[in-house]
Amino acid sequence: MNEQTFSLQPFPSTKSLLNLKIAGNIARNANQLTICYSLGGDLKEIALAKPTGGIAPPSNAPSRKHELWEDTCFEFFLGINGSARYWEFNLSPAGHWNVYRFDGYRQGMQEETAFEKLPFSVQNQADGFALALDVDLDKIVSAEQAIEVGITTVIKHRDGEVSYWALTHLGVEADFHLRDSFIVKL
Repeated sequence: MNEQTFSLQPFPSTKSLLNLKIAGNIARNANQLTICYSLGGDLKEIALAKPTGGIAPPSNAPSRKHELWEDTCFEFFLGINGSARYWEFNLSPAGHWNVYRFDGYRQGMQEETAFEKLPFSVQNQADGFALALDVDLDKIVSAEQAIEVGITTVIKHRDGEVSYWALTHLGVEADFHLRDSFIVKL
């Protein structure tokens, strides 16, 4: 099993950032991928699936939804070593989700139909929020293929401002699709 911890950094911006910390761990055991995010800090200023700020309970009927990145969204990008193809996984604090497949950098985006559901857990904690996903990758990659992962999060503030968090920011603008930022090797 290959497990790594991570800590995300905000994209440098003029907005003074709230006192937030986004960290977690990711592991691959055979072809089972587990990723856990932990968000800590001043969460009352963040729109976490609740229009008045703070954390709303997860939806009773989580479903596949588009454009989750327009609100607070935990994401990761998964590519196969040596291939231009990659996938974008979106996980909403409300329990909604989606997976998109790309043929190359921002090319050929389409919903990945190999996944009919993407169950993940959302937990409110005294000092923050946690989200964990355990997913079988057999439908999109083989266990023998080396994968590269970019771990990201979009944070929407109550005032409507958005901040972009990633392992690394390599572009002049926040761009989670840059393949050079898929720096976790599993």
